[in-house]
Amino acid sequence: MKWRTIFSSKTMGDDEEVKVFGMWASPYSRRVELALKLKGIPYEYIEEDLSNKSALLIKHNPVHQKIPVLVHNGKSIPESLVILEYIDETWRNNPILLSQDPYDRAMARFWAKFIDEKILSTTRKVSFTTGKEQEHAIEEVTEQLKLLENEVKGKAYFGGEGIGYVDIVANFLVFWFGNLQEALGVNIFSQHKFPFIFEWIQKQLKIDMVDECRIPKDKHLTYIQTRLAAFKSASK
Repeated sequence: MKWRTIFSSKTMGDDEEVKVFGMWASPYSRRVELALKLKGIPYEYIEEDLSNKSALLIKHNPVHQKIPVLVHNGKSIPESLVILEYIDETWRNNPILLSQDPYDRAMARFWAKFIDEKILSTTRKVSFTTGKEQEHAIEEVTEQLKLLENEVKGKAYFGGEGIGYVDIVANFLVFWFGNLQEALGVNIFSQHKFPFIFEWIQKQLKIDMVDECRIPKDKHLTYIQTRLAAFKSASK
C-alpha cells in the first residue's frame, strides 16, 4: 500500500517542489525527513512498498532502485548521505548541517560512513544470524558503538553545540535500534554500557522535529518480528 503526505512550511517558495520516496521503518528514509523538517522545508512524502516497488521509484532511482530518493523540482537525488549534503547545500538556513571547515567536514563524512558501513551493516548481521555467528556480530557491533561513544564524549552533539550531519545519520539510535534489540531479545545497547550516547539521545528527544520522526514502536516491533519469521521460514 502506498500513501502520500504533505508537510508544509513557510521557509521555501511556492514554486519549489520537493518529494521524498521512503519507507516508514527505514532509518535511511527517516534521516532525510528529519533533515527537511529541521530546515523547515515542505515536502511530499511518498511511501513505497519495497516488495512491489513503484514505477516512479524505479524511474527516479534506476541504478539501485532503492529508497530514499529526494526529488527537487523534477531532479532526482538518491542515497541518504548524498541527499543530506544536497539539502544542506541547497537550503543554507539554520541548522547548517556540515561545517565550512574542511577538516570538520571530512571527519563528519568519515563518521557518517562508519555508521552506515560498520554499525548498521553489522546490526543487519545480528538480525539475520543465530548462535555463534550472532554472538560474534553482537561483539562486533558493541565494539563499533564504543568507538561512536568515545566520539560524542564531552560534546553536546557530534558536530559541536548544535544538531548536525552526523547527529542526523546517528538518529537511528534514538528509536530504531532499541526497538530492534527488543524484537530480537538481545541486550546490546543500554545506558549503563553507553552513557555518553544516551546523554546525546536525551538532547535529541528535546527537539520537536526528532519526535515527529519517531517510528511507532508497536508497529515497528510487529514489522521486525514478521520479517524475522519470514527469514527463518525461508532458511529452512
